Amino acid sequence: MTEDFQDKPFNIGAAILGWVLPGLGHMKVGEMARGRLILLGVGGLFLLGVLVGGLDCVDRREDAMWFIAQGGTGAFAFATDFLNTNLLKSGSFGELIPLAVQNGTVMVSSFKSAGPANEVGTLMCGLAGMMNVIAVLDVLQRPSRGVQKDTQANP
Repeated sequence: MTEDFQDKPFNIGAAILGWVLPGLGHMKVGEMARGRLILLGVGGLFLLGVLVGGLDCVDRREDAMWFIAQGGTGAFAFATDFLNTNLLKSGSFGELIPLAVQNGTVMVSSFKSAGPANEVGTLMCGLAGMMNVIAVLDVLQRPSRGVQKDTQANP
């Protein structure tokens, strides 16, 4: 705590890499084991959320507030939303069936998830995004191991 805050430069490049692919920022600064654990934890939680809730649990149009949290996983969330939009909502995978709503009828995929499973999957993907945001904030302050100077004198 005695170090001056200004002595530690922010590691912007590692933070961006860590957002694009969870754990990659820590791997860039030389913390391979921590990076792999972050990738395993964040990626595993996100994948489990998609397996529980289906592709439909990540949807930036219908669930915009949830997507803000899920977007913390970077490529995982955007790729899942792309698949949801181009496979399920377009009717390319599964048929579109009519669903009655208050203002009329809308066409939805026969694979659209609903109920508690969708909610749990959405929550898990959102938690994965928030976990990755914490990891990105962590790597933002970490110095690269390859850049650290040896301050001990060699005898």
